[in-house]
Amino acid sequence: MPQQTDAQTFWEHLDELRHTLLRIILVTVTAAIAAFLFKEQLFDIVLAPKDADFITYRLMERLSAMEHFSVSLVNTGLAEQFVIHMQTALAAGVLCASPYILYEIFRFVSPALYTGERRHALRLVGSGYTMFLLGVLLSYYLIFPLTFRFLGTYQVSGEVENMITLKSYMSTLIMMCLTIGIVFEMPVLAWLFSRMGLLTAPFMRRYRRHAVVLILIVAAVITPTSDVFTLLLVSLPMCLLYEASIVSMAGKNHTKA
Repeated sequence: MPQQTDAQTFWEHLDELRHTLLRIILVTVTAAIAAFLFKEQLFDIVLAPKDADFITYRLMERLSAMEHFSVSLVNTGLAEQFVIHMQTALAAGVLCASPYILYEIFRFVSPALYTGERRHALRLVGSGYTMFLLGVLLSYYLIFPLTFRFLGTYQVSGEVENMITLKSYMSTLIMMCLTIGIVFEMPVLAWLFSRMGLLTAPFMRRYRRHAVVLILIVAAVITPTSDVFTLLLVSLPMCLLYEASIVSMAGKNHTKA
């Protein structure tokens, strides 16, 4: 049964939602202001993948004799650096406040859920959040650095010099982190679709070979390098996610049985 609470009118629910949103905005803005004030530390993290001594490049140099490289960023707009500073601080604020945001949303919704529904919702939200963070970390430490190194040093001619703008760097970093974070939701979505009866483990096993080919194509697009080792390094986590999706659905079916 749903959690026992005193009956509330529509306006009382609306007032509670307003207070929830205000608390979320307050915490997010506070975190964003803190990130804005610590500009040096924030951009030391954000700009680290462009440096040749980034941990990923140092490891790759040991494994595959990767050549040393140097790429500098430029700014072309008068107010562009200040705008990017604010946008980056806001994104960092949302990321830092995201556990509290999820807590407040769950706290507002949970009284309307049954006990079993609350348990499944908590598992779904926790798993989805964890997998998204893992995807962001993988993109930051592996996929984006390899992509940046390839595209930042690629030249059609020695007479054409690359001048990578800060705006281009930031938009690519954010896009790739979001993309890989969403890709990492595969096991969670597979579990959810299996609960809804839209997807089964035997179906995914049957089309495993097709999925591997599709994963290799996606990995080649995400990291357009000519290095087979890099392609396999990026596609391996996706294949593992596919297998984890099958395991999560098989576990769900076993529990039902």
